Amino acid sequence: MCLRTHNTALRPACLLTLILAASVGAQELTPRAYWPAPKGTKIFVLGYAHQTGDVVTDPSLPITGVDSRIDSAIVAYQQTFSLFGRTSNLQLELPYVDGTTTGQILGEAGRRDFSGLGDIKATLAINLIGAPSLTRADFQELRENPRPILGASIQIVAPTGEYAADKLINIGTNRWAIRARLGYMQPLGPKWLMEMSVGAWFFEDNNEFLGETREQEPIGAVDVSLIRRLGPGFWTSLDLNYYLGGRTIITGNRSADFQRNARAGMTLAYPFRRRHAIKMSYSTGVVTESGGDYQTIGLSYAYLIK
Repeated sequence: MCLRTHNTALRPACLLTLILAASVGAQELTPRAYWPAPKGTKIFVLGYAHQTGDVVTDPSLPITGVDSRIDSAIVAYQQTFSLFGRTSNLQLELPYVDGTTTGQILGEAGRRDFSGLGDIKATLAINLIGAPSLTRADFQELRENPRPILGASIQIVAPTGEYAADKLINIGTNRWAIRARLGYMQPLGPKWLMEMSVGAWFFEDNNEFLGETREQEPIGAVDVSLIRRLGPGFWTSLDLNYYLGGRTIITGNRSADFQRNARAGMTLAYPFRRRHAIKMSYSTGVVTESGGDYQTIGLSYAYLIK
């Protein structure tokens, strides 16, 4: 598909449409999430994220005064295909997490060192308006004349990560989670794009939380990115999101952990040697009413298989 065209400018452009990065729940910043690629595009991704500050593997935990260092690596695969005649993507992600967290845990000073496999994520996305299933020629025309795009996605997080029922801080969450999101991309000129999305996380109960049951209310999120196209597959963006909700209930007792937080960041993506690309990102908390005051540095590498 992308690599079989004589137009070499298409190759890096295809590649950077699908490059992934490590992410953490509702706080993630994901610019160009709904920019399409030609049918049949296949990409392998290695991602890394370094997080420091008031962050834990599960932000709904009853911990205060948190100081963490968390390193995350992700192996991912993504493929573009036609679904009902529309451009669609399927992503699979497997994370590995290593970190240390200290803080006031249920009123007591504590520390937890952890490492192991995290929860597997699967994401299905489809473009509803503006991007039917694309040939290479269609994709080139869209790059030259971008148009408004409306997309939707469903992400499922399976409880496959390492989890110990007698530990407060774990890598896995021991529950299913699902995120539904709707995104819209509006061209602002030949080189500028504005992307906006709204979505919500929904969580299953964790029935093995220190011998109790922990519930969590949904988390809603709004994301906005201003994107500057610098060349074929070469782009940068300024990113902002706001999320609220997520109050936890432990065996009927409501916690004072309702989230009203916002994050801001920037992203730079650059292709090289036709089949390869890297993406760098940075984000920090700008409104942190309940946790979330941390910094994330991300780096990912993508290889265009086809």
